[in-house]
Amino acid sequence: MADDAVLTYVLASVAARQPVDERERDSIARFTAEVARLERPFDEDADPVHITGSALVVGRRGILLLVHRRLGMWLQPGGHVDPGETPWEAARRETVEETGIDVQFIDASPDRPPALAHVDVHAGGRGHTHLDLRYLFDSGDADPSPPPDESQQVRWFAWDEALDVADAGLAGILAELAKYRLFEG
Repeated sequence: MADDAVLTYVLASVAARQPVDERERDSIARFTAEVARLERPFDEDADPVHITGSALVVGRRGILLLVHRRLGMWLQPGGHVDPGETPWEAARRETVEETGIDVQFIDASPDRPPALAHVDVHAGGRGHTHLDLRYLFDSGDADPSPPPDESQQVRWFAWDEALDVADAGLAGILAELAKYRLFEG
C-alpha cells in the first residue's frame, strides 16, 4: 500500500473504532486532529507527533508485556513505523525484534489488513507524542527470547495480573480483552 492509501485506511479504521473507555475516546479525537495537521504522519523525524504501531500479543497464557528500556514500565511491544511500512507491519516487526517471538495477526487475510484493536495517544519519551495504533496478534504459547540489546524483562501475564502492572494506557483494552478470555486454553 502507498502511504496515501495507508493513511486513508488508518483514518477510516480510527473513525470506525468503538472506544473501550474515555481515554480511548479522547485518543481517537486527538489522533484525528493531529493527523490532519501532519505533513508526514508516519515519519518520526518529520514531527515530534507521529503514528506508531503496537502489538497486543495474546495466547493461552494471557498477554505478553515487556518493561520498556527507557520508560521503565510494563507495556506492549511496538514502536516507530519505518519508511514504506504500515503501522500493522511495524507492530509485527517490533514484536519479533523485542520479544523474539514470531507472531501472527489474529484477524488478517490476504485481501485486507488486520483490524485495529485499540488507539492510544501518549508521551513517547524524548519529547515525542505517539499516535499509537494497536493490533491483535497470536503467538501460541511461545516463550519470549529477546535479543541481548532489547529488554530482558518480557513475560506472559494472566489478565488480572496484567491489569495490575501495565501502564494506564493499556487498562481499557486489557479489561475489554479480559472479559472474553478468548485466548486461554
